[in-house]
Amino acid sequence: MSMMRLMPAALLLSIVASSAATAQSSADDPYLWLEDVGSPRAMDWVNAHNARSVAVLESDRRYSTLYAQALEIASAKDRIPAPTFAHGEIYNFWQDADHLRGIWRKTSLADYKSATPHWTTVLDVDALGKTEGRSWVFEGADCLAPDQKRCLISLSEGGEDAAEVREFDLDTGRFVANGFHVPRAKTNVAWEDVDHLLISTEWTPGDLTASGYPYILKRLTRGQPLATATEIYRGTKTDVSVSAAVQHDGHGNTFAYLQRGIDFFHSETLVLTPNGPVKLAIPQKANIAELVDGRLILSLDEAWPAAGPSFVAGALAQLDLAATKADPAHPKPRLIWSPGPRESLAGVSSTRDMLLVSTLDNVRGRAWVYAPQAGGGWNVRKLDLPDNLTVGFGATDMKSNLAFVSASGFLTPSKLYLTDVGASGNALSVAKSLAAKFDASGDVVEQREAISTDGTRIPYFVVHRKDITLDGNTPTLMTAYGGFQASETPYYSGAQGKLWLERGGAFVLANIRGGGEFGPRWHEAGLGVKRQIIYDDFAAVARDLIARKITSPRRLGIQGGSNGGLLMGAEFVQHPELWNAVVIQVPLLDMIRISKIAAGASWQGEYGDVNADPAVMAFWRKTSPYQNLKTGVAYPEPFIFTTTKDDRVGPQHARKFAARMEEMKLPFLYYENTEGGHGAGADLKQAARTTALTMTYLQRKLMD
Repeated sequence: MSMMRLMPAALLLSIVASSAATAQSSADDPYLWLEDVGSPRAMDWVNAHNARSVAVLESDRRYSTLYAQALEIASAKDRIPAPTFAHGEIYNFWQDADHLRGIWRKTSLADYKSATPHWTTVLDVDALGKTEGRSWVFEGADCLAPDQKRCLISLSEGGEDAAEVREFDLDTGRFVANGFHVPRAKTNVAWEDVDHLLISTEWTPGDLTASGYPYILKRLTRGQPLATATEIYRGTKTDVSVSAAVQHDGHGNTFAYLQRGIDFFHSETLVLTPNGPVKLAIPQKANIAELVDGRLILSLDEAWPAAGPSFVAGALAQLDLAATKADPAHPKPRLIWSPGPRESLAGVSSTRDMLLVSTLDNVRGRAWVYAPQAGGGWNVRKLDLPDNLTVGFGATDMKSNLAFVSASGFLTPSKLYLTDVGASGNALSVAKSLAAKFDASGDVVEQREAISTDGTRIPYFVVHRKDITLDGNTPTLMTAYGGFQASETPYYSGAQGKLWLERGGAFVLANIRGGGEFGPRWHEAGLGVKRQIIYDDFAAVARDLIARKITSPRRLGIQGGSNGGLLMGAEFVQHPELWNAVVIQVPLLDMIRISKIAAGASWQGEYGDVNADPAVMAFWRKTSPYQNLKTGVAYPEPFIFTTTKDDRVGPQHARKFAARMEEMKLPFLYYENTEGGHGAGADLKQAARTTALTMTYLQRKLMD
């Protein structure tokens, strides 16, 4: 990925963006008008500030080279094409200089493993957009198991989260005439079978929760008008959302269920039975991860005392499918895996016969294969993969036991292995290797620890030259995410290496609390009014870097996006003396009005509810970046980036923060891409421009 890495790969849930709300008067907040995303007045403000920032950054002597290098790396033909098993072939979504919006294409497995696969284009998104006069962005395909012939393709306008869903036939390579179609909306759609969909959407205007999600689930039969779909379940407007899912295993078993989201982390799970939905008696912070050999696999984000003391937060459990369908109110769980003190669950997937589990051990990746045994047990073996890297399972095949496994690190180009997890032993064959994108021969990766304000040890990775002089003069870029139980692990970035490390910069990834690197407890340590400890962790890592003389405040910059953008905003206002550059990307910054802007109401499980809890309001009154900017403070000049099409976090936070800085006559650079959704851009050129603007800013501040 580029330097515009918005942490995590999976970020926040999407939601309908709102216009300016009236809960706060313009006297209290003079920039409410900037919350009206597409108004002429707001866009005039955006265009004026874009012009000023572009004039500064694109006139820098480095910009054109940085842009060319970022685009070359992002569109390189020798990137590893991410594979997906579907309908007996390998599918891949691909973007390059000739296909800026991308093509969905296919080849055989044997051909995929060759040095030069022969691809057949299935869907050309650039051509589709040109034909239809739309700025289409491919948002993925959901293909119906087991034959995976029919797929639901999601297309968004300019990269926003709202999408149009169309049925596609892989045999004909065409959209299905008079097939399933759901108009643009924040919709959840799941295949029930070839002739039925389970859909939650805004059926009539206003059928949305306070968070902006649909809460009414219906069944749509092929050929039936959408307006006449049959209602299955109705949540309430105070829920976050209602959505459905259907799990399949390699032996023809299925499990259809719905989830009623109470908040971002808590939900009720209901089994879809012939007599209607029936509540499944599992913890509210438990998720159905897979269905393997007739066993439902559950990941537990909270302890399950009723099941026994070994069912701790972070564990993996199973339920017998048949027994669960027969009696959802009395499940009989069995433990599969429980984490050690420095371990956490990283991912769960499956093949036809096997359960695949990836874990973190002190933020180092591990991959395991679980083979079902008679009586409900498992035979477990560890895959022999390089240590000190991020490893995990990629695409898996439901019709065989083939699985792709990935491994990469800061200085280790990504490798994609293919293995038959059903065979004995740990045979791994290299299917694809990424060519090195920068010279890493003079660099080294270290894992260190800083001591936070409460004495907790906070691990972090630092990448730097082997011959570094410890005099505080190394330009250093530091990042973290710190929220939503998202784990931050080492990754290979050609742009980061070429545009930063090769130029003598150091890079730091901090595993602060709020993430999931050490399981649910690491996340819960910073929830709601406890969030200050997350910001303390980050500052502690910075001070540790300075104490070791790896860098100094003059040479230290920080960067983060989304919830990481909130982190950057908090560090900007709390510790302006620690940094000389701050990149604030697609951020949350106004935590008092968060529930009135875009997705804010759905994230109260993470941040607390300022409208209902006085303690939460008091905390954010003294912590929210937008409300805590002050005149007379020597802040560094930040680079604030957002996108107009971000209907997840919304551009309102960034706009208002910049406007308040302008009112206070504080220096800043602001850039708002008009497309891109909650990311760097809607196509490769937009993303490369964002990367080049960001890197130009960082080099001006930290390397000059």
